[in-house]
Amino acid sequence: MDTWICVTCGVQFASSEEPPHGCPISEDEREYVGDNGQQWTTQAKMYADGFRNVIREHELHLTGIGIEPSFAIGQRALLIQSEEGNILWDCISYLGDEAIAAIERLGGIKAIAISHPHLYSSMVEWSKHFDAQIYLHETDRAWVMRPSERIAFWSGETFPLTHNLQLIRLGGHFPGSTVLHWKGGANGRGCLLTGDTIAVAMDRRWVSFMYSYPNMIPLPASEVSRICNAIMPYDFERLYGGWFDSLVVEDAKNAVIRSADRYLRALGM
Repeated sequence: MDTWICVTCGVQFASSEEPPHGCPISEDEREYVGDNGQQWTTQAKMYADGFRNVIREHELHLTGIGIEPSFAIGQRALLIQSEEGNILWDCISYLGDEAIAAIERLGGIKAIAISHPHLYSSMVEWSKHFDAQIYLHETDRAWVMRPSERIAFWSGETFPLTHNLQLIRLGGHFPGSTVLHWKGGANGRGCLLTGDTIAVAMDRRWVSFMYSYPNMIPLPASEVSRICNAIMPYDFERLYGGWFDSLVVEDAKNAVIRSADRYLRALGM
């Protein structure tokens, strides 16, 4: 029995003798199935194929964990080191010796929180290894491809992980799309960790908001306005997207505000 991983989206499925017939996440209009059709791999095959984890410190108490060579949509996870226990934000498909050693050196993982289904990846694999609870918004429950008793579904608009870390449901990309506000990040000026619920643009002074990034399906103006209004009560100097280079280094809250304004102007609002 193997826990198969979709090569396109990187999400791991429940154990089975044969690969699943298809991946609902990749078949959804927010994703895609590659030109070569549905492809599958496993943790063991990724190891044999030479994949490894890469570790980079973003700032004090914040460490990025990725995969080389790039896999699926190429995201990296973020480990926040907290006095109340370390939090892994978002997840990646491959858990190798490099990540295990680095995380154990930094104090392990108490909890895993994930922005949306495209980044569920091998979350159960990670939670089992580090004995960590997973927190997902209940509106995205149907997209869990590997069920586990380690998954806790939260409801409502906010959920505190620690006194310093709070999940905020923004929706948009998925109904349960979530960001993580880290009050103590950026030397106390605050950080917002967003996956691509709020996506950092190539010009990193700006962000954007999409229903589908690979298929270029925009969000309606009402959703962008609602997302912007929902994040206004929170202060953050820096914003981290879902990839190593996707960050707004400074003045990030104003970057979100002016980006939402630009988006709405482009729609003639």
